[in-house]
Amino acid sequence: MSTSSAAAAPSAPTRTLADGTEIPLIGFGTSSTKGVEGAEAIAAALRGGYRLIDTAAQYGNEAAMGEGLRASGLDPADVFITTKVAGGDQGREAARGGVLESVRRLGLDSVDLVLIHWPNPSRGLALDTWRTLLDLRSEGLIRHAGVSNFRPDQLQELFDATGEWPEVNQIQLSPALQRHDAVAFHDEHGIVTEAWGPLGGREGLGEQFAIRKVADKHGVAVAQIALRWAVDQGIVVIPKSANPERQRANLDLGSVALDDEDRALLATLDLGEDAAWDSRTHEEW
Repeated sequence: MSTSSAAAAPSAPTRTLADGTEIPLIGFGTSSTKGVEGAEAIAAALRGGYRLIDTAAQYGNEAAMGEGLRASGLDPADVFITTKVAGGDQGREAARGGVLESVRRLGLDSVDLVLIHWPNPSRGLALDTWRTLLDLRSEGLIRHAGVSNFRPDQLQELFDATGEWPEVNQIQLSPALQRHDAVAFHDEHGIVTEAWGPLGGREGLGEQFAIRKVADKHGVAVAQIALRWAVDQGIVVIPKSANPERQRANLDLGSVALDDEDRALLATLDLGEDAAWDSRTHEEW
């Protein structure tokens, strides 16, 4: 992926993956983005400056993602594209077929990053799926391999069996679910933390006094405070919105600078690890 972007549009800061590849710290989430309207929202996000798009086989919108990319007029090489292996496609051969289908639906020759969407421990296929992603990375069909919703012990199992840590772990994370232990584990092992749900909608983050106070102090939206808090820690965020103004605000965080008082207030919002979905029991197909 190159780092070129539209001159008039805001751009995201970046961090590096284990091999030195740059990944934008602010991307565009698409979990509820489908069909013609979804393709239009994706194209608008790309034209507005986003250079990281997150999709998944499970979302049923990879074709819309591909159409949005084509409609944006951007070179695919200028966009970091992530998709995920669905639960029903776990296993050695099934994962290979699933990734090939994802690449076909996206209309691409290869994908920047593929994640295992959920560990789904009842199936016992996460390790086989991980081995397949490593094979596909060696073959050049995918450039980077990672996981989503894996706990530290589940990450350790992958490493113990293969000697390879996932390059990214995408987890439920926001100021309401700060996931300190997981982030520390990722940092220790060179794994990039990526946050889904970074605006904490499921947890009612936007209604909390502490974050509203910080937002009012800076004269910005609550969403911008939540995103700035994560980006300051080097955490990749993938907020989603079909509204062009909110898309731009989510990407344009340059004027937001949190201080120690702000961070202390935001620390009070953490609901703790038990409030996050537990991938030892929660499974998705």
